[in-house]
Amino acid sequence: VQLQASGGGLVQAGGSLRLSCAASGRTFSSYAMSWFRQAPGKEREFVAAISRSGGNTYYADSVKGRFTISRDNVKDTVYLQMNSLKPEDTAIYYCAANNLVVTTRQYECDYWGQGTLVTVSS
Repeated sequence: VQLQASGGGLVQAGGSLRLSCAASGRTFSSYAMSWFRQAPGKEREFVAAISRSGGNTYYADSVKGRFTISRDNVKDTVYLQMNSLKPEDTAIYYCAANNLVVTTRQYECDYWGQGTLVTVSS
């Protein structure tokens, strides 16, 4: 499956952005989806994940209550709604697909998008 992330940009602290990740090439609904991010000078980390049906979601503690992951299996797209953004949310955000189970682990992801940059100014 090919993944194309979009929606990043520059936003002030306290603002919102919605990231999208469009999938093509395989049956999207057969993949659990995750978002990860990599801040400058730091390792890539888990952000959020959603099961194949969308019925189960998981979040990193740092984004819980501010970010919402969702998916549209008709549009073959997963979303990450980010509210109350903070400067520490600045990172490249990556979407990833897993064809077995929903995961928070990078090494369990089979396919990756190219990343989209989110910059939060203070």
